[in-house]
Amino acid sequence: MQFQPASKRIETVWRKTDELKIAVVGTGAQGASIGADLALAGRDVTLIEQWPAHVEAMRANGITVNLPKRSINAKVRALHLCQVAELREPFDVIFVVVKAYDTRWICQLVESVLAPNGLVVGLQNGMTHTAIASVVGENRCVGAVFDMASNMFEPGVTNRQNDHDTSWFALGPLAPENRERVEQIAGVLRDSGRVEVSDDIVSAKWMKLIVNAAQLVPSAILNLPFAEAVRMPGMERLMRAAGYEAMHAALADGADIVPILGMPPPRTNDPDRYVDLIFDEVLSTFMMADTLTTVLQDWRKGRRAEVLDLNGHVAQTLRKHGRPAPVNERVVAMALEIERGDRQAGIANSSLLTGDLQ
Repeated sequence: MQFQPASKRIETVWRKTDELKIAVVGTGAQGASIGADLALAGRDVTLIEQWPAHVEAMRANGITVNLPKRSINAKVRALHLCQVAELREPFDVIFVVVKAYDTRWICQLVESVLAPNGLVVGLQNGMTHTAIASVVGENRCVGAVFDMASNMFEPGVTNRQNDHDTSWFALGPLAPENRERVEQIAGVLRDSGRVEVSDDIVSAKWMKLIVNAAQLVPSAILNLPFAEAVRMPGMERLMRAAGYEAMHAALADGADIVPILGMPPPRTNDPDRYVDLIFDEVLSTFMMADTLTTVLQDWRKGRRAEVLDLNGHVAQTLRKHGRPAPVNERVVAMALEIERGDRQAGIANSSLLTGDLQ
């Protein structure tokens, strides 16, 4: 099988939407739920996963998705990560749903089974489109952002707190000539939630990073669900301040203020005010009372979280532009202490984290 170099412009006829060969790489809480939806919709989808027990559970019993008011089960084709080398027919679309820090090596692994005109879609936190494009090329990379609250602690079972009506995706091509094909991929993802196609996906990803910087790591530092952490003294003010810094980083990086999460176009020219609007939207629509952020789930499993790809990226961007990021730097420092084992996540961290912001 001969693949063209990722840097070469590709002009090849694509399959019809219903005939696309699809892979979901990374089937944790989010990827498993999306994969189950695609399988139940009759899509030609293969799930590729690095947790051996999870692969075996999916093979034996399918994927069970527990939603707020219903449960579904989907029989799926599940492969161990090591079996990628056994695949012979390439995929048209590969959804990458792994941790941001695993993006580059995962893309290097699956590029060998990406069709010459195939597209990789990074359904992830952080600005991972740059890592994907560095491996497969901009002409085979689709930027994406989504909001869905899920958790997984048992192989083969994911608990999804947003049903399709409150699950939101946005997709956008890095190469403008791919827009029609991105519309096709959006049609596929509508099996799992609301989907928009953006002409400025990089700005949309920055807007979502603003929300994540405000919420994911700060609440995890307290070892609390986001809805509880935000009520602790000084925490809402700190979270919003982290978001304001993230907005300033986005603007310094050349991003525009664009609507996300299905919200209407912003009616304010005040960047901080728009941070407040999207913060409130996530709090009211996408986070349940017991929602544990992905960062806290990772820590409770003894795993490293995406700290450097979230608040760390904000601080790094502002430093690059000669601007301070005291709130995000404080969040990163405390989070890394927790990951090193020098500090325990817990509410005792609240006063140290909020400090002079109270």
